[in-house]
Amino acid sequence: MSVNPKEIQEARGVAHQVLDLLHDVERQLKSARNWGIYDMFRGGMFASLIKHSKIDKAEALFHRVRIKLEELQKELSDVAVSFGPGVQISGFERFMDIAFDNIISDWMVQSKISNSLGEVARIRADVYRVLETLDGLERKQGT
Repeated sequence: MSVNPKEIQEARGVAHQVLDLLHDVERQLKSARNWGIYDMFRGGMFASLIKHSKIDKAEALFHRVRIKLEELQKELSDVAVSFGPGVQISGFERFMDIAFDNIISDWMVQSKISNSLGEVARIRADVYRVLETLDGLERKQGT
């Protein structure tokens, strides 16, 4: 099967854009996690608000990741890649965390942050596998 080298490069470019966005999402989630730890032991309403601001930024970035993943999937119609949802924190949980700032609600949010970091790692691994597949296609083109 012959693949246009330009298409491979376009797909590679989109994959790298996804990786850059994932790095930004991860940075925001790690910051939110750190604020969450502070919130559990010494924080209060101010720490909760900062933590949720970081989560909001991560959610916005993850929305951009989803758009880029759709673009990547279009570029790689031959390669099956699955991607799941991102950060999910409902309005009720957010209200609980700020209004009833206690160790249980803080722990629930920390758990969701950790799950989201795991999702970022999973997607990153999927994108690296796509890049390996593209490398293989390029090698086949060269022979």
